[in-house]
Amino acid sequence: MANPPLPRVLDGVRLHVVTGKGGVGKTTVAAALALALSRQGKKVLLVEVEGRQGISQTFDVPPLGAEEVRLVAHADGGELWGLSVEAKPALLEYLQTFYKLGRAGGALERMGVVDFATTVAPGVRDVLLTGKVYEAVGRTTGPKRGQGRKVWDAVVLDAPPTGRITRFLAVNVQVADLARVGPIHSQAESITRMLRDRQSVVHVVTLLEEMPVQETADAVAELTAEGFGLGAVVVNQVREPVVDDALLDPATTDSAAVEGRVRDDLAAAGVRASGRTVTGLLTQARDHAERVALEHSLEDDVTALGLAVVTLPALATGIEDGGIAVLADELAAQGVR
Repeated sequence: MANPPLPRVLDGVRLHVVTGKGGVGKTTVAAALALALSRQGKKVLLVEVEGRQGISQTFDVPPLGAEEVRLVAHADGGELWGLSVEAKPALLEYLQTFYKLGRAGGALERMGVVDFATTVAPGVRDVLLTGKVYEAVGRTTGPKRGQGRKVWDAVVLDAPPTGRITRFLAVNVQVADLARVGPIHSQAESITRMLRDRQSVVHVVTLLEEMPVQETADAVAELTAEGFGLGAVVVNQVREPVVDDALLDPATTDSAAVEGRVRDDLAAAGVRASGRTVTGLLTQARDHAERVALEHSLEDDVTALGLAVVTLPALATGIEDGGIAVLADELAAQGVR
């Protein structure tokens, strides 16, 4: 069975959760995805929850705080905004929203209760972070939630890595079981429904390396088991082969014909074709051939997951000098709508 096309997978999606093993470019992909969506005339909110200020570094703006900041405005009306969610402000906001504590919230902070809840009490931090995302996704222009139009056409969440993404998204299930009644129970159930709704999908970023691909497969299995919708596997930093197929075939890299070709190419370039130079180049060719063969095998493993697959190129200069825009163009060309 063919993998589903990306436009069909993204049809009707408003919350894009982006995860991936550390070091695969998760934040970069989340930023490029948000930029690609905003370029289509949408008002998009890009949210981070790990406190690393990855968004501000990516877009070269001052560190973000608890208020949304506009990062990009397009001529057609599309806008990209950024937000860095931290647990402490989220808890104070939660206490005010549901319990009208007012100044009492400040007293709890001075007593250390807020720090305890956000750094020590297990699971509370993730509850607060997902709760803030829930509020953003459901925010409307009317006086009450659900009245008027949605403020954000799409929300992109730069989420925790694959090693804890399932626990992060499923934390409200545990909270709802512990708090059987009251506002905490109701909000936990509402957040879980939102995260499992067809309008929410999780995209997993990977590299064509063994550990990231294995973690991607594990995350896909865990998320599926917990009832969360999957979007695309984003294969990041894909490199073009640096030599042609004849030199990439391990069966031919030691042949006299290939050695002669290398000598001829060196001579044409004005380089002395010593035996040591030719041997070194052929060794590099063999190593490169093995690397390409491994990547092809890992591509098959990614395809076998049965999800939409997106590929993004390795950028010679990283995301500097418009690299994010290049990746956004690639995403749009492959079906991001």
